[in-house]
Amino acid sequence: MSKKKVQKSSGKKAFLLYAVGILLLLAVTVAAVSIGSVKIPPKEIFRTLFFEAKEQIVTYDRDHFEDISLEGATGIVVVHEEMGSMEIEPGLFENIDLQDEGYTSVTVVYGEEDDSLHRDILFDIRLPRAAASLLGGAALAVAGLLLQIFFRNPIVDPYVLGISNGSTFIAALFILAGLRLGIFGTGPFGRFFAAFFGAMAVMAVVLLFALRVKQATTLLVIGIMIGYFCSAGTGFLMTFADKEAVKGFVVYSMGSFSGFVWEEVWMLAIICFLSFFGSLLIGKQLNAFLLGEDYAKSLGVNLRLFRVIIILLSGVLTAAVTAFAGPVAFIGLAVPHIVMLLFKSSDSRILLPGCILYGACITAVCDILARSVFSPRDLALSTVTSVFGVPIVIHMIMKNRSNA
Repeated sequence: MSKKKVQKSSGKKAFLLYAVGILLLLAVTVAAVSIGSVKIPPKEIFRTLFFEAKEQIVTYDRDHFEDISLEGATGIVVVHEEMGSMEIEPGLFENIDLQDEGYTSVTVVYGEEDDSLHRDILFDIRLPRAAASLLGGAALAVAGLLLQIFFRNPIVDPYVLGISNGSTFIAALFILAGLRLGIFGTGPFGRFFAAFFGAMAVMAVVLLFALRVKQATTLLVIGIMIGYFCSAGTGFLMTFADKEAVKGFVVYSMGSFSGFVWEEVWMLAIICFLSFFGSLLIGKQLNAFLLGEDYAKSLGVNLRLFRVIIILLSGVLTAAVTAFAGPVAFIGLAVPHIVMLLFKSSDSRILLPGCILYGACITAVCDILARSVFSPRDLALSTVTSVFGVPIVIHMIMKNRSNA
């Protein structure tokens, strides 16, 4: 009975924290599209997103000129017998002498003025960036949690298997060496496909080792070595590249969600949601694996297949974010621990949705800070996430030492 009460209490707490996470998600989204060099009030955001500007056209003939009201007027057209129709700004209408017998009618357009500048900023710049930062943060947090469970190591992050380095290396070939080969195309999508190909290639190598190596620690070392090898290749390319190419590559390698377009957001969203669904499906196996490989085996978990699935899911999530936005530090390392502290649970079925919600919120907040603290200049996103993540990692290390 007491066990059921504990489970019920933890379930209520998790539900409450999910609700808080959803509210934070909404608040951060509004802040992300509101804050910037052009500030857009929340009321204006909702009006632009959900309501179209409504217009009402009223024509007053000469007998009803005294009924003309300029409140809410966005445009005026007056008709004169000799001069024809003339468009007048509402502020200049008082200069018109309606006593002139030549004026036959006045047409007034009432309604909310459609602010095309705000609409363009919202739909073309801020909403895609906000959506990308939310998806990217959620993806890195989930990937970090999966790998921390797999390696049973609290300071493992999504980039530990060298996937990010592989992505960065092929992106360097694309940006610095001008490698096209007619395969990846040009522009941002070409860079994405090149970087994603690099990440998948490294992940394929890691998967091959995962099928042969039994110990997770050995696989961890192999991943780190692959990462060093790819970093060496990137450094070699930077040595011989021209300055402009190096500048563009450095900006990419520091991580940023700026410049996203809706096509890229949809691609990232499809990859993320499929991977999130796959991660939730293996929640029970993750819990069994936490209690040891022998225990997981006794429950019928196919450990070899389980390894492949975890590396595949975490690899795809990491590759997608890195290919689009560049490497983003510390989110995959810090957020799982924050979620564990909040939920006070090790149940991956509870932690995975928490990582999705709070990973998205924290990354979006970091992105807001990156573009607003020194506006109009953008800080590298990894700079902000590192400032946020370093104290957490130090705290974890000290806590582990004190417990030992």
